[in-house]
Amino acid sequence: MTTKQTNRISLAKASLIAGLGLLLMVLTVPFAEFYIFPELIGQNSTETANNILNNKMLFSTSIFLHLITLLCDILVAWALYIFLKPVSKEFSLLTAWFRLIYIAIHLIALTNLIKVFGLIKTVNQSEFANQLEFSDSVEFYMNSFRLEWEFALLIFGIYLCLLGYLVFRAEYVPKIFGILLLVAGLGYVINTLGVFLFPNVNTEFLMITFFGELVFMLWLLFKGSRIRDFRVKAE
Repeated sequence: MTTKQTNRISLAKASLIAGLGLLLMVLTVPFAEFYIFPELIGQNSTETANNILNNKMLFSTSIFLHLITLLCDILVAWALYIFLKPVSKEFSLLTAWFRLIYIAIHLIALTNLIKVFGLIKTVNQSEFANQLEFSDSVEFYMNSFRLEWEFALLIFGIYLCLLGYLVFRAEYVPKIFGILLLVAGLGYVINTLGVFLFPNVNTEFLMITFFGELVFMLWLLFKGSRIRDFRVKAE
């Protein structure tokens, strides 16, 4: 097998791995965010704490869904680094590092959910001064998780902008996907900055930009995984 053949196969396999990793993530965190958390988060801290107490399995499932997503993120960061290395090895590595930084902050945020699980698993409510103290502790960690993850998404938005630039420069990927990823990255950045700097401004309309990632995922699965005739440039 020649070096060129090996490189071509590596690009195809990297595209397939990245696409499969992204596909699995579509089935994990969205389920936690749009089904589990709406079921658990109540109108006040007491209702939320009681919902989690009464649905420990559902809450622990949300933790493991986030963990699976983090593992997939690592896989995708590695696969896309390989897939885009022919464009620029150094810039592709820098881009991958931004995703790894996002993963690290997301993991730190996830520890807040683990602390909530620790409260409801090992600490009896009677050990708190009152029900309100227990509920406030749960709410504090839940809010901390949300804010820390929102901050992680700011880094993820920057990552998508860098990824979009690489994809736009890649001769073996349609440039439209680079543009879509860049728009998605800007959507993440603006939406997250709004949470911290302009909390009264509704930026939910920017969620439509996030579909650029899904479109790119489909291309990786059905087109990128079939790359055979691209000649990798000498590094």
